[in-house]
Amino acid sequence: MNGTTAPKNTPVVGFIGLGDQGLPMARAVAEAGFALRVWARRPASLQPLAGIPHQAADSVEDLAASCDVVALCVGRDEDVERLIAQMLPHLRSGAIVVNHGTGVPAIATRLAEQCVARQVAVLDAPVSGGRPAAEKKQLTCMVGGPDAAFEQCRPVFKAFSAHVVHLGQTGAGQTAKLFNNALLMLNQRSIALAAQLDIDLLSLLDVLKLASGASAALSLLNTMVRTDNVEHLSKVEALDMELFDQAMRDAGIRAEEVTERGLSGARSLPALLTRLNG
Repeated sequence: MNGTTAPKNTPVVGFIGLGDQGLPMARAVAEAGFALRVWARRPASLQPLAGIPHQAADSVEDLAASCDVVALCVGRDEDVERLIAQMLPHLRSGAIVVNHGTGVPAIATRLAEQCVARQVAVLDAPVSGGRPAAEKKQLTCMVGGPDAAFEQCRPVFKAFSAHVVHLGQTGAGQTAKLFNNALLMLNQRSIALAAQLDIDLLSLLDVLKLASGASAALSLLNTMVRTDNVEHLSKVEALDMELFDQAMRDAGIRAEEVTERGLSGARSLPALLTRLNG
């Protein structure tokens, strides 16, 4: 959709989680012509939406009762579970809850099972690209869950995404996102080896970006991954790698080798950036 108006009979969209990535996503939803309702624990979180058409709900429960689609862009599965537990008694029959955060497929399945009895659908729809892509409305949205719910939400996802892919059953979106994150960290670990060599690291990165080894792991260094946020991102990546390991164990797959290398890639990120800027 990306700047076009919403089609007729569009859903009222609620949004919880107006953080670094969620804020530009919510803004894009309103700019696409959807009626936007928001809730935030801190009133200050709503200030960046000044000038953007929206209504602020007094509570999570009020938001749930007034929306057809409720999007959650919060930190962890336990936060999503808590919010859905608060909302569920108040959600309309036929409503859809969308989890844009990163989590494990088993939790996505459990949430869907809890909600289906109240005729509420759940989609796991994590996104990739970070704040820069969210601001440009160029995220990649990976979706798992019922076909009908996905088709209803597709126009909403297109408001902030360059790519919207329905991967199948509940949990498939989370599986895709976890593999995406794991591959990113494996690439980071590989390039971190070069930081131990006596070589012009910046020149090496420049030429690799032009060659067949080019990757997002390289392009993000000193752009989205910076000295002012690398410590935080390193910790977030390590948590994501732990989620990947949990998902593999839930599926009966031994992934220790990949997990350990990915964790090493996450933990080596600050040192790599220090070398790049040293």
